Amino acid sequence: MTQHEHGQGEIVAATPAGGLAVPDRPIILYIEGDGTGADIWQATRPVLDAAVAKAYGEGRRIFWQEVLAGEKAFKLSRSYLPVETLTALREYRVALKGPLTTPIGGGFRSLNVTLRQVLDLYACIRPVRYYTGVPSPMKEPEKIDMVIFRENTEDVYAGIEWAANTPEAQRLIHFLNHELGCTLEMSAALGIKPMTERCSKRLIRMALKHAMKHRLASVTLMHKGNIMKYTEGAFQTWGYEVAAELPGGVIPEAEVFTVYQGKRPAGKVVLKDRLADNLFQQVLLRPEEYQVIATPNLNGDYISDALAAQVGGLGMAPGANIGDNCAIFEATHGSAPKYAGQDKVNPSSLILSGAMLLEYLGWDEAAQLIHQSLPRTLKDGIATYDLARLLPGSREVACSEFGQALIDHM
Repeated sequence: MTQHEHGQGEIVAATPAGGLAVPDRPIILYIEGDGTGADIWQATRPVLDAAVAKAYGEGRRIFWQEVLAGEKAFKLSRSYLPVETLTALREYRVALKGPLTTPIGGGFRSLNVTLRQVLDLYACIRPVRYYTGVPSPMKEPEKIDMVIFRENTEDVYAGIEWAANTPEAQRLIHFLNHELGCTLEMSAALGIKPMTERCSKRLIRMALKHAMKHRLASVTLMHKGNIMKYTEGAFQTWGYEVAAELPGGVIPEAEVFTVYQGKRPAGKVVLKDRLADNLFQQVLLRPEEYQVIATPNLNGDYISDALAAQVGGLGMAPGANIGDNCAIFEATHGSAPKYAGQDKVNPSSLILSGAMLLEYLGWDEAAQLIHQSLPRTLKDGIATYDLARLLPGSREVACSEFGQALIDHM
């Protein structure tokens, strides 16, 4: 990237304490994405720029710089994820990404997973909140306001697996049966579920610090420790160890009842833990009791999408993959290639992910303008096709028109 390409923009730098030094004119990378990625990016960028301009006038501005990944990258470089893109992501630290299609028949298992693992983006963060006017199957969707912190690098998603009847699988089965006393059939397919104290604790620590910073009531550890005692059970144990390391801000749920007569003391974050199957029930029946959920990889995948369904689906669900040195904010839905180029799909997931990016930069005022604009726009009966068909009397608009309507309602 040349100076000419990004004008007077400056790099977002790291501070010695591990925070961010955000200039008033940061260079932010973007990956357009495959399929409908171009459509939603073209609707999203004006919304983010308008929010920044309205909040700060000429005092702040984002300098957007494109980097390539996915099908667009492959056409130009014969690589789905060029080395230059990874180098830029490490250097510039913050990016907004559209949906990427996983190549079929070879190459990467998943570009999204590859980015997370190569850049050590260990926390998948998914805020789930209800915006007034969005169709929902729930009677009281407004009670849902949670943030999921999903561990992003381990668990069964590590991809350590072997197909049934392969020499590798049979070699491992032989070892398990003869050396460790297992009784597996030789025809079994195998997958390994690694979970480490280091990776679990850094994820849980980030979730707890988020709750402390935003003065939220609780963090809940979601696990299946009753069955997977030495992996997910350890996740639970490590969570309470992290809480004990944070001075004064976090107390275990049991202590609320034994020491504080069942009432959370002011300013304290309560650390809870729930079995995964039970928590799925709880977020339906008593969602107001949960503010932050910290979870291993697989549980986090399920609960994020299940909660998104309660507030309007993945089209309304923002997300981010964040590590200590890099953060990528992304649409949580797929690339929907059958709608590519039709200026049709709902851009809200990418727009709301952009609002998360603004909050990450510390530009909360600009992010808040987007959060306020969305329900105003829907209240006026303006919606993309996916929402319009569920909203009687609404006016269906194109993807780009919806973006412009959000700007008009700021």
